[in-house]
Amino acid sequence: MQRQTYTARLTQKACISESAQCYHLEFELDELETFDFAAGQFLSAVAVDGRGKTQTRAYSIASAASGNRFDLCVNRVEGGFFSNYLVDLPEGESVQVHGPHGHFILKTPVTDSIFVATGTGIAPMRGFTQWLFPEEGEAAGADRSEGRHIWLIYGTRHESEIYYRDYFERLASEHENFHYVTTLSRADENWSGKRGYVQEHLGSIVESRGGALPSVQSLASVGSLGGAVADTVVAVEERVLAEPLAFDIHTYICGLNDMVSAVRQRLTGYGWHKKQIIFERYD
Repeated sequence: MQRQTYTARLTQKACISESAQCYHLEFELDELETFDFAAGQFLSAVAVDGRGKTQTRAYSIASAASGNRFDLCVNRVEGGFFSNYLVDLPEGESVQVHGPHGHFILKTPVTDSIFVATGTGIAPMRGFTQWLFPEEGEAAGADRSEGRHIWLIYGTRHESEIYYRDYFERLASEHENFHYVTTLSRADENWSGKRGYVQEHLGSIVESRGGALPSVQSLASVGSLGGAVADTVVAVEERVLAEPLAFDIHTYICGLNDMVSAVRQRLTGYGWHKKQIIFERYD
């Protein structure tokens, strides 16, 4: 079945990292009054290349829903058709898109959360934070985080490649429950912040905050009620598996597969359940 496509007009373009050739793009869908999507979802752009072949490329939306507008964060890729097509698109020109798509969205109710991203994986995290701490529209000034603590760990190679740094630093200064952590894998001698890969900086957060699923054995050790014999481990395990699992902290990960796998492995090593770990990878 053919998907419904919309005409997205580029209203503003800015290079946010010269060294990485990363661009922030703002679009409007003129035929729609509102473009409803959940923060974290993606859309697909469609265009015909120089050989007459229709190309489609998925991009995470780098904003929360706001009227008929949406933002993208795109790195220019040498030899890549779509990245070059979008970053070279003149303001006022349009591209066809369809969506929204995807299930990389915040769990409700909101819990304490760790956002982990590298490169343009920061796009859905910007959408998450714009939804949690809205600054525009009817919800401006509201706080959908409900006081939950939100950590953003962002990793990249060089300081010049920290996308949206000013926005996240300001957010952290204005909201005491938002914590912004940047780490560089190829930092020069002038960098005074954290170094290494994102998974190396999970430990202090996880160990201080907790949030692992209680073990079946610990549940089975709970005393009996009314003199009845306490549940056996097997009985408790059956009950746990039969009931919905509820957690008071989640981790959301977006980036290349190797990073996503490393973060998932580190978290499961801390005893986290797989349902606490939500991820999207783009390679």
